[in-house]
Amino acid sequence: MQNTNVKWLYLLVLSLIWGSSFILIKKSLLGLTPFQLGALRTLITGVFLFAVGLKSIKSIKKQEWKWVIISGFLGSFIPAFLFAIAETEIDSAITSILNSLVPLNAILLGFAIFKIGFTRRQFLGVIIGFIGTSILILRGADLNPNQNYLYAGFVIISTVMYALNVNIIKKYLQNVKPLSIATGNYVAIMIPALIILMFTDFFSESTYKHPDFKMAMVYVVILSLFGTALAKVLFNTLVQISTPVFASSVTYLMPVVALIWGLLDGEEFGVIQVIASAIILLGVYLANKKKA
Repeated sequence: MQNTNVKWLYLLVLSLIWGSSFILIKKSLLGLTPFQLGALRTLITGVFLFAVGLKSIKSIKKQEWKWVIISGFLGSFIPAFLFAIAETEIDSAITSILNSLVPLNAILLGFAIFKIGFTRRQFLGVIIGFIGTSILILRGADLNPNQNYLYAGFVIISTVMYALNVNIIKKYLQNVKPLSIATGNYVAIMIPALIILMFTDFFSESTYKHPDFKMAMVYVVILSLFGTALAKVLFNTLVQISTPVFASSVTYLMPVVALIWGLLDGEEFGVIQVIASAIILLGVYLANKKKA
């Protein structure tokens, strides 16, 4: 019972943190490019994790490092850039709802790659979820003709990577401490992030003189410390004390938080989009149901 209560607490806290991440990405992009944001988010998070968890990586076994590195690129490095690129064209609330595809992809990839079975109800949930996604994207394109909804593809690709990551952690890193996984991830991705940042003109005078640069840096620091570093350790813990699908179902509540932030920031959200969002979450709910 105690373990059950703890996993639900982790789920709630993660929902609040990650649900707020999408608006932080949007605000950071006012003074930074997507590649600057992705690189800075990775570097700031890495510095924080090294400060608190560098000693913990000694517990990672030699044969586990391969999976820690793969986890770092799939679960942190590449999505940090893809989400930033996506939000240059589509609203933060829409991005959050599309992120709800993670548990559905976790089931599909868990079956296809990791030989994890699923029920008919879960398969139905996957189908319903993708129907809702299609409606959401098509309706969003109609409601916001000035936005390029092809960029939703970057979010969908990220959800596939997140789904692979949760399955990898569950199957290959179950006995590694969450802080060790998170810190180990950034050992692998810090240098690539620094290289990318050096080629983005971040260190040029024009970047610093941008009127929104200072506030953008404030937003990216908050995003890095809470939305990435802290959340990553909490999420890795949640995967280990529950299941990949339960951990991925953090996306139940994230869209609610993100939608509230989006509406407060003046984003448009139509009735059809609300229905489409409900369809997606229904699909996620069915996919998360346990076998009878």
